[in-house]
Amino acid sequence: MGETKHQGPIKMSKMPAPEHWVSPVPFGLGKVKPHHIRDTMKIVWENKDNLNYAKNILTKGVCDGCALGVSGLQDQTLKGPHVCTTRLNVLRLSTMPAMDESIVHADIDELKKYSSKELRQLGRIPYPLIRRKGEKKFSRISWDEAMDMIAAKMKTLKPRQYGFYLTSRGITNESYYVAGKVSRFLGTNNIDNASRICHSPSKTALKRSVGIGASSCNYQDWIGTDVLLFWGSVASNSSPVSTKYMLAAKKKGTKIIVVNPYKEPAMDKYWIPSNAESALFGTKVADDFYQVNIGGDIAFMHGIMKYWFEMEEKQRGSAINHEFVNAHVNGYEELKAKVDEQSWDEIVHSSGVPKDRIIELSELLATSKNAVYAWALGLTMHSFATDNISQVANLALLRGHLGRKYAGLMPFRGHSSVQGTGEMGCDPFVLPGGGWEEDNVKRIEKLWDFELPKWQGDIVGVSLENAVLPEDNERKLKLYYMSGGNFLETMPNPDFVEEALASLDIRVHQDIIFNTSTLVDAKEAVIVLPAKTRYEQEGGGTSTSTERMVYFSPQIEGNKNTIEEARAEWKIYIDLAKRVKPETAHLVDFKDGQAIRDEIALANRNYDGIQHLKKEGDVFQWGGAWLCEGGVCPTPDGRGNLIPVGIPDLDKPKGSFYITTRRGKQFNSMVYKDTDPFNNAERDEVLLNEEDAKLLNVENGEPIVVYNQHGTFQGKAHIAEIAQGNIGMFFPEGNFLIPKGIYDGPSGIPQYNVAAKVEKAEQFNAKKDVSYLEKRVKDLEMEV
Repeated sequence: MGETKHQGPIKMSKMPAPEHWVSPVPFGLGKVKPHHIRDTMKIVWENKDNLNYAKNILTKGVCDGCALGVSGLQDQTLKGPHVCTTRLNVLRLSTMPAMDESIVHADIDELKKYSSKELRQLGRIPYPLIRRKGEKKFSRISWDEAMDMIAAKMKTLKPRQYGFYLTSRGITNESYYVAGKVSRFLGTNNIDNASRICHSPSKTALKRSVGIGASSCNYQDWIGTDVLLFWGSVASNSSPVSTKYMLAAKKKGTKIIVVNPYKEPAMDKYWIPSNAESALFGTKVADDFYQVNIGGDIAFMHGIMKYWFEMEEKQRGSAINHEFVNAHVNGYEELKAKVDEQSWDEIVHSSGVPKDRIIELSELLATSKNAVYAWALGLTMHSFATDNISQVANLALLRGHLGRKYAGLMPFRGHSSVQGTGEMGCDPFVLPGGGWEEDNVKRIEKLWDFELPKWQGDIVGVSLENAVLPEDNERKLKLYYMSGGNFLETMPNPDFVEEALASLDIRVHQDIIFNTSTLVDAKEAVIVLPAKTRYEQEGGGTSTSTERMVYFSPQIEGNKNTIEEARAEWKIYIDLAKRVKPETAHLVDFKDGQAIRDEIALANRNYDGIQHLKKEGDVFQWGGAWLCEGGVCPTPDGRGNLIPVGIPDLDKPKGSFYITTRRGKQFNSMVYKDTDPFNNAERDEVLLNEEDAKLLNVENGEPIVVYNQHGTFQGKAHIAEIAQGNIGMFFPEGNFLIPKGIYDGPSGIPQYNVAAKVEKAEQFNAKKDVSYLEKRVKDLEMEV
């Protein structure tokens, strides 16, 4: 794969660039914007009982927030210090003291009155806990009792009846690797992780299109490329430090284009606190917005390609990079035929973008020597997500925007080290270093010295569905072992999720804090195990960023609020293995983190180099600066594949809307503020287009009801710049309207977009008694 090495951090131009300023009024006074300095002072106050340790985490540890990969205050993109509010917000998880014992053992019905946000603020889990069936409170239990009980239950079950799940809260590659290995050692392939509900389609699509499962390029490639295209991504909100890269890119002449149903204010104007010029005058981030319909992305991309093919009719080579296509790409004629059969009317109707605007972007990309395509959940959370992303790859392949500086494909990751989960084999479809192809299975069996279970493991959504199967079903899940995560607030249809969690015999929550899912009943027992944070893990640990940088984060001493009974996550998995299969558990035993890294280097050959990471600041990038370097893809024939697909049928019933979910001031499902600092919307507000509001006769701030056959949501209208026929709701509040059991076929991601009706609350409530709520809403019964 790649030969060229990353050059390391570069300097950012210090020259002021007034053409990118939002306003000459300092600090954006009077504008709706985040108050970074005020928020930072609050966070200092919040951590005042453990300030020195907090400072050490920020200056020595690798960020456990987003996946940019800031180590201490430095990264590999730009010189100078970086810190952001996302990182500061999650800091308290690592510095706070244990929960008060009176709260730990409070009546469960009292605890259930708390939101996850309130539970999080109560402190860390102090010691192992158990709550048996019928008991109204958690009681203390020793580690030995807890682990023996889990092991005893596992011994009575068949391996299909238990499963493991790992979230993305700062978990290290070492813990992911050990969890993946231990689950297979215990005979189950039911192991899954949080990236399933974010970027699994990206990996699946990139594998089939260009043979890779990660970003082909670097953040540095943003700085100086002709076009940086963000598709369904609010990078500035999820990864605030990225705005600094965007400012550096703009100063080098890069055009930033955003494709998203909602004109996200954070991608429009941003005040970057760690850059003096931007902190004062703000930065106009995007040069242009294309407000595509939810689910209209494939049509939009087909429009771009259709116009390219029309340009080619007039002048060969005016839009398609034929030299690149001939040398490196399969399927050109098939794709052209597929795109040609779509009419402009269909394309405009499905995408929601006028033809002249599509042509505008088409021409920009056709005349751009370089482009970086970055995308996030706006493209991945659909039942046709893999097809969405294959079309992005089609654009890059047709233009030759791949495998070199300033060009490439970048699935923009949300969480620190979530890139490492699949690469460590913590996923039902993969093993370290590859999939379940015969030679990889044999290689891993030889390395691990035990036989792997050969049946297909289940993804998290299916595991939850299996929890409610009849007792005698061989696939019924009876024990679920979860490291972090809160499915009540991340999966569609929370009512069903609660039923599934309560249908398990034993549920294990290995975590730092309580959340609402910890409090759900179980048939036999809920066991809670206190985990260490990444900064407490003995011998340190590693995490992998979006751009494939593997960073070493050292163990950080000096925590005044140490949880004496917390254990490193990877050590807990090994302890479990020793209790379930004591005679062969030496096969999964590791004496320290270094021993795990030594084995990772053998198990996943891309990670050869991880064994040399030993101290603060150590980093290497697997695969070199660019994957598919020189256009050569790691596919069987070394070529990229153009994937032709049809435009999905989004036959929206008349008068209905498509819902998209969005994040506010939050980190995944952890909400930090009830008001979104970018648009002043509260968590129950529904973003609604002005024309749609007029048709519904709804005023700004007026109570409305959003409903479909899956649920009902009572909220308020928030008039916003969102594409007509689409509404935006906060995640997880809007999840009650999203059905369970609809997945993207190839990748298994749940669908998070669905049709719904919107009405004035008074009108809805007046009709409710006589009309239609209890009956199924027939015209919304649709499969996408």
